[in-house]
Amino acid sequence: MNYQAILNIIEKDLVNYDDLGKVADYIPELAFVPRHKFGMNLACISGENFGFGDHQETFSIQSISKVFTLALAKKYAKGIWKRVDVEPSGNAFNSLMQLEQDKGVPRNPFINSGALVIADILVSTFDNPKQVLLDFVHEITNDTSIAYDEEVAASEKKTGYRNVALVNYMKALGNIRNEIDLVLDFYFHQCSLAMSCKQLANAFMVFTNDGILLHNNKQILKENSTKRINALMQTCGFYDEAGEFSFRVGLPGKSGVGGGIVAIHPDKYSVAVWSPPLNEHGNSEKGMRALEELTSLTGLSIF
Repeated sequence: MNYQAILNIIEKDLVNYDDLGKVADYIPELAFVPRHKFGMNLACISGENFGFGDHQETFSIQSISKVFTLALAKKYAKGIWKRVDVEPSGNAFNSLMQLEQDKGVPRNPFINSGALVIADILVSTFDNPKQVLLDFVHEITNDTSIAYDEEVAASEKKTGYRNVALVNYMKALGNIRNEIDLVLDFYFHQCSLAMSCKQLANAFMVFTNDGILLHNNKQILKENSTKRINALMQTCGFYDEAGEFSFRVGLPGKSGVGGGIVAIHPDKYSVAVWSPPLNEHGNSEKGMRALEELTSLTGLSIF
């Protein structure tokens, strides 16, 4: 299949499409990102990459990082599912009401409360979880240039009151084991990871390829773990818009409020798209349209 030709069609169709979305500004550093940025990259199981636009420019991946931390927790920790559930939330990603209803057990690891529990697990597991996460991302991408954006991390720390509330509430109910400041510092840094569409597409090839790295054929994650992570991306990767994404795109994926979306077709490709304006659910509007067009033009979805 000529993926580059298909991406060229998507670029032509959408490059001048100005959606009504809003660039995230509750994290002040994100508000400075130009709304016209638009890039897309597809990494094929053959090892080839295809892309257009701003696909090699880095941006804050935000909640996309939750897939990486869950993979690490699955690889090194035990008892994860006693502390976080695997059900779709149906509510906003930072809902306090749902956490109260569920007695401090987050509905899934991709909403903020669930990712904070995973962060707590990794803080318990590693002396330096920030370095372990960075090393993991370097390994799965075969790219050591990827780093945290310290300005974004500081911006999140300054304004992350809702996350502070979530972690304190779970601490009160016994589902956070470490000091709150340690957990939040790790969480804010994981969200600040700066990556390009190309780097993200390459990173998610490990979930496309049954946990095996393309560049050295190393089995870094168990096949069963990638199956479960992909299932969670399908049902929970877009918060209260997960059903809409499945309906329109038909691939497992994960979004971030930095405007990025990554999706995979098992055993075929991984694709990342970046467009900062977000819809009312906190997902990139143009990004969703681009991925919907991709699966329509290729005729490939998991359904």
